Amino acid sequence: MEPGLNEVKKTNWRKSLFKMPDAYVILFILVVLCAVATYFIPAGEFKRVQHGDITIVDPKSYHAIQQSPVGITAIFLSFSRGMIDTANIIFLILFIGGAFKIMDASGAIHSGIMTLINKMQKRKFLLIAILGILFSLLCTTGFSANATIAFIPIGLLIAKSLKLDAIAGVAIVFLTSMSGFNTAFLNPKTLGVAQQIAELPMFSGLTYRVVLYVVFAMATILYIIWYCNKILKDPSKSYMGQRRFAGNEEQMDDGDISHTFTLRYGLILLLFVLGIAFYVYGSLKFGFGMEEMTAIFLVIAIGAGLLAKMNSNEIVSNFMQGAQNLLYSALIVGAARAVVFILEDGKIIDTIIHALSTTLEPLSPMAGAIGMLWANAIFNFFVPSGSGQAVVTMPIWTPLADLLNINRQVAVQAFQLGDGFTNSLFPTSGILMASLAIGGVPFSAWLKFIWRIMLIWLVLGSIAIAIGVMINWGPF
Repeated sequence: MEPGLNEVKKTNWRKSLFKMPDAYVILFILVVLCAVATYFIPAGEFKRVQHGDITIVDPKSYHAIQQSPVGITAIFLSFSRGMIDTANIIFLILFIGGAFKIMDASGAIHSGIMTLINKMQKRKFLLIAILGILFSLLCTTGFSANATIAFIPIGLLIAKSLKLDAIAGVAIVFLTSMSGFNTAFLNPKTLGVAQQIAELPMFSGLTYRVVLYVVFAMATILYIIWYCNKILKDPSKSYMGQRRFAGNEEQMDDGDISHTFTLRYGLILLLFVLGIAFYVYGSLKFGFGMEEMTAIFLVIAIGAGLLAKMNSNEIVSNFMQGAQNLLYSALIVGAARAVVFILEDGKIIDTIIHALSTTLEPLSPMAGAIGMLWANAIFNFFVPSGSGQAVVTMPIWTPLADLLNINRQVAVQAFQLGDGFTNSLFPTSGILMASLAIGGVPFSAWLKFIWRIMLIWLVLGSIAIAIGVMINWGPF
């Protein structure tokens, strides 16, 4: 018996040794590696010039500057700086947690979802497709991708009700939203800024972009349905392992909350829908941001508590419990931002984009255009902000496109696809890490799920760019 026991101990030791580290550990390692890189990658920068209402780089102004290596003190300071810089997103996530906890405690969410599931019992995949289309469309029109974090808890409850797993719950909301963001044809914050820098008419090239949206949204929804079908046929195929949900969702008894959909439940859910609708309208009409959405969720929390006949202390207690449940998810956004601060302090971001652009110069028009897409996909690790990346890369891609005889519309699309794709892959993406944390999905499990659709996106994106070059896709 003793040798067998020793073998078990050795096996357990090996498993613990090679266990995927926590997301915070991964981000800390990345911060340290980026800090080390500032000692070896030459520092350099472009000059910034004012172009209308935005500041962009002068593509011909790159020059070497004095090395600016990042020390140990700056490594630790980067995390507090990251928390401060992303405070609006962090507090949004905490307020989302509080509001959803109150609605959940009222029974409205569970009753509403179970009513919906019961009505579509034999059309589960149709339900997933409808939700996927809805979330993807939201992100094509300027609705903040960060705001989709608000719907992750709903995705998880739907996945639980359909006997799926947490990955499916996150994917139904997050991945479909990203498929819309990748090809957003009416997004002023990414497409609009990029076209302004490239001196193209705002939202020009609409027809082809709508076609691309349909292709990418369909491919993404079909991939999610494929994964869900695999789990339904054999639950052991879940990338989450034996415990398909990190929290207590699997232990929840569907009978502990009445499925009878009452008027009170309807009013609570209506309040939530009206709040989100008001934010969408405000974001398009008045430029609402994270602060306004945070305030809206506070109104939803208080209103839902009053409709559920909770007293003031019960509202506060549930709100704080919900916020506490999402504290891990909220702070990880700031931790992801710390990586960018290190790269900025080390003055190596401009060096990286200059190296990428220099590599593309000798290529043919088609190879150069596809290279722009892949270069943006790589550069997205360093600058995960869409509008921020447009300001850095588009002043480089625009003259490079002219030099390679590539239409500027193609260069804009290469930026847009490259910027969008790897938001679903790189741990420096705050929205990805927050969504995974809310869902309790380990990053290693997400990688097992995401790599196939990432490859599909990149192949489809490369084909789309190649077609754009062949048809000489113009500005209109």
